[in-house]
Amino acid sequence: MMKNAVTCRDVVVVRGGREILHGVGFDLAAGTVTGLLGPSGCGKTTLIRSIVGLQARVTGDVEVLGLPAGAPKLRGRIGYVTQEPSVYRDLTVTENLRFFAAVLGVPSSDVDRVIDAVDLRSHADVQVGQLSGGQESRASLAAALLGTPELLVLDEPTVGLDPVLRRDLWELFHRLAADGATLLVSSHVMDEASRCDRLLLMRDGDLLADDTPQGLLDSVGTVDIEQAFLTLIDRKAGAQR
Repeated sequence: MMKNAVTCRDVVVVRGGREILHGVGFDLAAGTVTGLLGPSGCGKTTLIRSIVGLQARVTGDVEVLGLPAGAPKLRGRIGYVTQEPSVYRDLTVTENLRFFAAVLGVPSSDVDRVIDAVDLRSHADVQVGQLSGGQESRASLAAALLGTPELLVLDEPTVGLDPVLRRDLWELFHRLAADGATLLVSSHVMDEASRCDRLLLMRDGDLLADDTPQGLLDSVGTVDIEQAFLTLIDRKAGAQR
């Protein structure tokens, strides 16, 4: 297994004449769950789109599974869940997943596996448009799990979910990592940080920290991640004065 599933070096993105990412760099170790945390608008989605090969005007180096980001050979090896549901609302959960399985060229038998993985068995034959927001998000996640991708990039996958479902999804993320997948999970909810193997903390297009949860707490000298994040912001502001 390769050491790093993703390597970013000096990644800069300019959009609408404004620099969104300011030279971001980090590695994602294979078989781990990394949390990408920061407030809305800090550049998390832009960074994610750069990794999955959908972002225009990216400079610097982004390597994914040993290939340049966006390389055609990466298709089918990456599962990507956007903040907006990526399934058809006029089809049932099962119909959606059979369609995406056919597009990806994976066996239709995989549909049952991913339905169970996201706990949608009781709603498998319900139209997506009739699901709750949380159920719709899980249907999108199920589509991303088809074919057992090596890299899963999840943009705010737990938004709108109740605490029990959030807990269950994080347990699923770690099971996937234990089976060899690499996960990058973005969130603006700081209490999810402790569930990650490693953390990337972002603010205003900069990477403020790249560490394990405990390593971050030890280096900053705080007892919770949110306080550590605020301390890092204050330190950066002080250094810029």
